Amino acid sequence: MKTFWIKKGLMILVFGIAAILVFGLVVMSLWNAILPVVLGVKAITFWQALGILLLSKILFGGFGGSRHSNGWRNKGKWMEMKDKFAGMTPEEREKFKAEWKNKCGGRWSMRSTTDTNSDAIGTAQNS
Repeated sequence: MKTFWIKKGLMILVFGIAAILVFGLVVMSLWNAILPVVLGVKAITFWQALGILLLSKILFGGFGGSRHSNGWRNKGKWMEMKDKFAGMTPEEREKFKAEWKNKCGGRWSMRSTTDTNSDAIGTAQNS
């Protein structure tokens, strides 16, 4: 059983290193093929391409944790909320909407922006 886990660990390590090398080569190739011509920047080396990959991971990807740490991005949570809303009575829906409107100050309601715009248009036409 130990040999299975050792082989699996080695395979993950080999594929991980191969993926890093391939991504580094892709970034270097794309950078050197496009950006010097378009933006007039210098060509980069393979190690600089790996540095750009690491920097982009730090800036845009983060480290550790779940890919869907935000519950609203998680489709399961979204679908759960959608099902809950669908199961509400019309009175419960109106109460829910009113609570959210109070929390958000009515800024996000399409109805409030439409009413404001139509009032402004009506006032301008009456003048």
